Amino acid sequence: MTRPAALVLGATGGIGGQVARTLLQRGWRVRALHRDPVAAAARRPGLAVEWVGGDAMDAADVSTAARGASVIVHAVNPPGYRDWHRLVLPMLDHTIAAARTHGARIVLPGNVYNHGPDAFPLLREDSPQHPVTRKGRIRVEMEQRLARAATTGVRSLVVRAGDFFGPDPGNAWFSQALVKPGRPVTSVTNPNDPDVGHAWAYLPDVAETMVRLIEREADLAAFETFHMAGHWDAAGDGMARAIVRVAGRPGVTIGRPAWWLYRLMSPFITVFREMQELRYLWQQPVQLDNRRLVAFLGAEPHTPLDEAVRTTLQALGCLDAAPGTSVARA
Repeated sequence: MTRPAALVLGATGGIGGQVARTLLQRGWRVRALHRDPVAAAARRPGLAVEWVGGDAMDAADVSTAARGASVIVHAVNPPGYRDWHRLVLPMLDHTIAAARTHGARIVLPGNVYNHGPDAFPLLREDSPQHPVTRKGRIRVEMEQRLARAATTGVRSLVVRAGDFFGPDPGNAWFSQALVKPGRPVTSVTNPNDPDVGHAWAYLPDVAETMVRLIEREADLAAFETFHMAGHWDAAGDGMARAIVRVAGRPGVTIGRPAWWLYRLMSPFITVFREMQELRYLWQQPVQLDNRRLVAFLGAEPHTPLDEAVRTTLQALGCLDAAPGTSVARA
């Protein structure tokens, strides 16, 4: 029996790498597109995908890489947010064209940027999308393009979740703000305003959710959206306290970010500009309603918080590796 095949765009990133790994574990053949496949393979030595040379900005490269694939995971982003506004939509258009040519379903990792405060605090799949940031407006356009493509036969799936954390989270708040990768935990920075709830999503759980949905292809509509609840931090300091607890350093201080510095440096440093633009998500509670996902799958994959934080800190070099660490899921 021929194994199903998937193309992953962005396999060197956090969510792309996790989805590729989960697909491999489920017996899929996985192909990954990268401009330098040799370097990509060296960067991901344990990821046994077929690396192929090509650029997500080249429609022909994407189409060639997608040949024979029934799924295209669109998890590619410009590194460090550079030229995000100029590159993101063309890359998605190339994925849509490849999916149309080869009859594949597109899988897009979503987030909450495409929603504004009028939709808060609890986001459903049909909540209004009135973004207040540049990235949010682009996110809305991405989903609109997928919805339009679905009316002409291009199937897609969007899975929205909270802030990512986990092994190799990439450009994520956890690794860029809360802790310092490669160093023991001596302090934790909590971006949340006091008593403001926040949604977190553990990357292996997100990948598991996506793959379980992919494997229910026969039950999916042409355009589908699901929300993950992930880890809901109701008090706004639960993630920071979990880091301190797992690190075994009860005296570690939990501080606040230097928002004034982000604002001052945002004209010169892209990451600071993006952080400053997204501050509103830390000033009011934003929770995702997963009832539709639970009704469809029966349960949402969910790793206990301390276990997820421990695995994340180990991968970031903030803890000594502990033998026998496992990932528990529903």
